[in-house]
Amino acid sequence: MLSFSAITVRLGGRLILDQATASLPPGSHVGLIGRNGAGKSTLMKVVAGLLESDGGTLSMPRETRIGYIAQEAPEGTATPYETVLAADKERATLMAASETEADLEKLAEIHERLNAIDAYTAPARASRILAGLGFDETMQAQPLSSFSGGWRMRVALGALLFSAPDLLLLDEPSNHLDLEAVLWLENFLRSYRGTLLLISHERDFLNKVADHILHLQQGKLTLYPGGYDAFERQRAERLSQVEAARNRQLAEREKLQSFVNRWRTKAHSARQAQSRMKALEKMEPIAAAVEDPSLSFSFPSPDANLKPPLITLDQASVGYGEKPILSHLNLRIDPDDRLAFIGRNGNGKTTLAKLLVGQLSTLEGAMTTSSKIKVGYFTQYQVEELDVEDSPLDHMTRLMPGSPTAAVRAQLGRFGFSGEKATQKVGSMSGGERARLALALITRDAPHLLILDEPTNHLDVDVRQALIEALAEYRGAVIIVSHDRHMLELTADRLILVDNGNASDFEGDLDDYTDFILGRNDRITSGQNTPKPQDRKAEKKARAEARQKNKILRDEIKKLELKISQLTARRNEIDQALFDPKSASSKDKSLTVTELMKLRSDVEEELNQKEALWLEKSETLE
Repeated sequence: MLSFSAITVRLGGRLILDQATASLPPGSHVGLIGRNGAGKSTLMKVVAGLLESDGGTLSMPRETRIGYIAQEAPEGTATPYETVLAADKERATLMAASETEADLEKLAEIHERLNAIDAYTAPARASRILAGLGFDETMQAQPLSSFSGGWRMRVALGALLFSAPDLLLLDEPSNHLDLEAVLWLENFLRSYRGTLLLISHERDFLNKVADHILHLQQGKLTLYPGGYDAFERQRAERLSQVEAARNRQLAEREKLQSFVNRWRTKAHSARQAQSRMKALEKMEPIAAAVEDPSLSFSFPSPDANLKPPLITLDQASVGYGEKPILSHLNLRIDPDDRLAFIGRNGNGKTTLAKLLVGQLSTLEGAMTTSSKIKVGYFTQYQVEELDVEDSPLDHMTRLMPGSPTAAVRAQLGRFGFSGEKATQKVGSMSGGERARLALALITRDAPHLLILDEPTNHLDVDVRQALIEALAEYRGAVIIVSHDRHMLELTADRLILVDNGNASDFEGDLDDYTDFILGRNDRITSGQNTPKPQDRKAEKKARAEARQKNKILRDEIKKLELKISQLTARRNEIDQALFDPKSASSKDKSLTVTELMKLRSDVEEELNQKEALWLEKSETLE
């Protein structure tokens, strides 16, 4: 069992972990979640022994083997295959000893241990792990120096998985992976026999891999059984209970304070007033749930949709220099399209996106584009190229010359940069905040087409959900490249498979694609359950209608929440008038107690009806 007891960590004078306490069951697969900057990676470094806590204790069984990926990617002349094999240090030592040991008795012991650790099947296991992470046989034999940093981090992940530690620590392992590798890793981790502590912001990944969720918030830890969906349900129930308790406490405080104010100067009731003052002092305030404006943002929709098609590719080819990466491209994009580009990294998804946005030209064939089209293109490079010394307001002002300050601030406000947040330096912002700023910048002129290349890498689960909802309300076309299946499922109507130098419609949904990737592709190859073109068109229309219904539901829910807030405030006013008539509002002073009681009953009944309706519509939206 891994246990945290009152773990406290301060970094740069800031309290990160505040007596964090939790116990993880042995062999559990735990998803560690929390907002960006909450301290998840800090906690994991404490577990890995890379960071000393300022207080508290960490306990686990003696001789527990801990596996954690270093920040630096491996490099040198060794191959990925050799690097992964070398990760099992005991095997490597025993294999070397078996070549030089002359004592027959010791040699027998060495071979007995090699058999016990299944050392002779290790080469095949190492190769399978690398293949699952995207390395074919040729790549497995190339030196590490020939690979990019992202691919070398895959090697580091493969080496860690191959070493099979008792406690496996993974900090956002999918960041360097494409969807295919994520699917393989998911299957691998589901059958992992050791204890797993995983930091991830991917809802589907957590649902499939985790059997517990460890939530880190305001320096505290709370452990929930089940995957991410189960956590959300339990957390919502807990927050509802806390809010109800807070409302009861506020009402009680108001009554006590009102009594004290009225009677503490009267000699005959001073003792009772003093008693209530002590009760007020002992009452620990229950904090309200903090509303974060970054959890709600929106894309400005184009004023008027252009006539279809927006873009057409006709037998087009594209590449760098004279060598094509993709050929014979035939693709049409309409104003209401929601497309997802899928396929392994390196197959040309980004190349195709650059062609559509105009950063690359066709080598052969033709690309026809609407003359009035405006395209918003998001990449991770834009996040990295933001000026750290400037503020969001500085960036937006440069890109909207001549626009009034109110318009500039309105666009920033759409993405949670209001007030002081609009003037803070980018250098002090988290990766998620920078990604939101980049999204605000590329959509400043209400584009007709959004192309988002891995937009979720720096976003936590809550902000990813906000992005999904913003895309649902956006009225332009969307093309997305992402390994986040939850986002793809709720955003894309069509899947475009970029593979083998071409891009074409994938005849199926994400479940079919998962089966295809994992080798269970009977339905794909046989044509069973494969949608026909007319079926896909009907599905596309149905999904568009579903998005519109969701928008209507969200608007109705917001109106209900406002009404519930108003009714609750009105009920409190009536309670105050009943308890202390002198402090009642002018409209309530003229009413008798009987009339106030009747009015309160009516308000309470309407409030119950609105809350029941809110719950019904919220469940429907979910």
